[in-house]
Amino acid sequence: MVKGMNVSELPRRAGELHAGDRILLTGTVYTARDAAHKRIAALLDDGGELPFALDGAVIYYCGATPSPPGRPIGSCGPTTSGRMDVYAPRLYDLGVCATIGKGERDDGVIDAIRRNGGVYLCAVGGAGALAAGHVEACEVIAFEDLGCESVKRIEMRDFPLIVAVDSYGVKLFV
Repeated sequence: MVKGMNVSELPRRAGELHAGDRILLTGTVYTARDAAHKRIAALLDDGGELPFALDGAVIYYCGATPSPPGRPIGSCGPTTSGRMDVYAPRLYDLGVCATIGKGERDDGVIDAIRRNGGVYLCAVGGAGALAAGHVEACEVIAFEDLGCESVKRIEMRDFPLIVAVDSYGVKLFV
């Protein structure tokens, strides 16, 4: 069974999701990869203003390509989540409710997910064009100089995902 879920519902409904569940996510998501995470960490260390509120946020580990004519975004498949593991526990502790990527997470991230009642969601790797079909709007909101790795606010509709780590710390990958 596939569950429809709005991003705004995710913080309070994360406990209903279990590793292996499939969901269709709709709502506002923020893209950030390695370079953007490094800058966000520096802003947190320096007390700077973040490009988006972390409370209840969903971060998609994606470096979207430029949009073709008539489309809000180019290819936007997930990147390997493990590269963000050094940053993820802090972000979950500061209110991020979910991250989206591909691959396994380390024990520190899984502990942070469990501690904060969050989730880790996997998107299908190698299907960036398919993923782009679920994006209705896209706007660069920070670090434009990073190009495809800039932070973007994207509006998704029925984006297909699999719960890879649930709020109880149960993981799909063994």
